[in-house]
Amino acid sequence: MTTSGTASVLAMLGDGPMRDDVDRVAAAAGVRVVHAGEPSSRAVWTGAPVVLLDRVAAQRCVAHGLPRRDRVLLLSPALTSQDWESAVAVGAERVLHLPGQDGELVATLSAAPDGRGAGPRRGPAVAVLGGTGGAGASLLAVAIAQAAAEALLIDADPWGGGLDLALGNEGEPGLRWPDLRLSEGRLGYDALRDVLPTHRGVTVLSGGRMGTEIRPGPLAAVIDAGRRAGVTVVCDVPRQPGPATETAMRAADLVVLITPADVRSTAAAAVTGGWAGAINPNVGLVVRGPAPGGLRADDVARTVGLPLLVSMRPQPGLDGSMERGGLRVRARSPLATAAGRILALLRQQRVAVPG
Repeated sequence: MTTSGTASVLAMLGDGPMRDDVDRVAAAAGVRVVHAGEPSSRAVWTGAPVVLLDRVAAQRCVAHGLPRRDRVLLLSPALTSQDWESAVAVGAERVLHLPGQDGELVATLSAAPDGRGAGPRRGPAVAVLGGTGGAGASLLAVAIAQAAAEALLIDADPWGGGLDLALGNEGEPGLRWPDLRLSEGRLGYDALRDVLPTHRGVTVLSGGRMGTEIRPGPLAAVIDAGRRAGVTVVCDVPRQPGPATETAMRAADLVVLITPADVRSTAAAAVTGGWAGAINPNVGLVVRGPAPGGLRADDVARTVGLPLLVSMRPQPGLDGSMERGGLRVRARSPLATAAGRILALLRQQRVAVPG
């Protein structure tokens, strides 16, 4: 294999002996490695055919809010629980022990593509949560999924009563979270899609009616399966902090916070927005009318301290449609407009929050 004309593997490794091991393995695989303290740009991060990290570098990448991508490996001279936690946080495909697993690393580097590291473009992921109770996060998540060309809608709120009720497919056959017996690791999206209900073009993994806990490992695996398949992944996220909530938010290219345009909701959204921004810096605000006190969307965004993604008029006939078969987003309705704006931002740039 020749290295001419191919992109270089990006390695961010602080350990001197492990750097030497990587150089030796790369030479055996016939690929070129560039060592760096951190990526000089997002283009470097997404463009490398393979990224090799140690635990400290993985934590830095998470802190910088770098988007998830394929072919990220975490390397360690002595595997610890901290290594695994960092690997999950950054979205690493594998954790390898060097020098013990040289063969696996040679195989991965030898199979690396010559172009962009992500291969086929990964699907975007968006997490939606309410700035306050009853803000309409679940309905916005359903609207975004319905507006996408192909979507996987994930219910990450075990206490929400089941997102299938909002979508209107609670009577359709298929598995829900309580039925799935998943562990951490990679999932095939085709197999997953075959066992989940699909309604109006949206494949949905809903919660049940029993408040079953959603574990972060299986949730991360489901999100990753959808993204690798190139579909839009939409997570309905609860306001309660927890491992699963933070997993969904860290995996998202964009976290959407929705709040009604009133004083109390705005105050609550400011607290929720601060917490969300500490987990994922790519947070944007949707302000939902009506505004009983005349609050403008720009004023709400300024108070909350987040960029305004879209100001949404009240959705007419919402209560009636929810009682008659679930939400169905009509073209040019307020929810459809908001969903379209969010999807457009995701298409333009994976880290899509306007400055």
